[in-house]
Amino acid sequence: TDLGTERLGILAHEQRNLLTTAMLARTSIKSGRVPAAGSTGMVLDRCLVGLRDLLDRSLAEVRLSAGINRVERISIGELIEESEISGNLQAEVRGIHFAITSVDRTVTVEGDRQILAAAITNLLQNAFKFTREGSLVSLTARATTDRVFVDIEDECGGLPPGKSEELFRPFEQRGGNRSGVGLGLSLCLEAARSSAGDLHVRDLPGKGCVFTLDLPRIA
Repeated sequence: TDLGTERLGILAHEQRNLLTTAMLARTSIKSGRVPAAGSTGMVLDRCLVGLRDLLDRSLAEVRLSAGINRVERISIGELIEESEISGNLQAEVRGIHFAITSVDRTVTVEGDRQILAAAITNLLQNAFKFTREGSLVSLTARATTDRVFVDIEDECGGLPPGKSEELFRPFEQRGGNRSGVGLGLSLCLEAARSSAGDLHVRDLPGKGCVFTLDLPRIA
């Protein structure tokens, strides 16, 4: 289909950009002109993390499309810890503050670990992409007796009126920058629903947005 072709083309373009930048950074480090621990090394790290996240997202999309859902009990605390590594790196590169509040490791949900991890990663990437330098992105996990909520709050400045519903359509973007692929939020919605959950967005006018992954808690 046209949508599938466009999706594949954008994914390939994004992968090529990350790989090209990683190769240039590696060449500079190997030449001895720049230290591996400097800004060039950070660029290399960012590209490698980006390639890994892109691959995880692509695999999650394939599994969702094929109806492959390997259900297991998942600790939300562990998922948050896994997201912290790439989140800290993205925040450092973009000059953004990153705050995490988690829950006890005994708080669990049922679902496909890879698919849910890809959803959290996508929401974080979206937050970092649109948040202004020097602002804050926060990742917060909270739980009630029967629900688990993962909130990703950004400081993008807020949404235009009536635009929140459009965000979950494939290839919709909040800005002109199409890097990161607009199908990311639709993937997050599918991921939530594959675990009998949902995805909500709350606009904070003049400040930003809060995306909430809402999942049933397993006793």
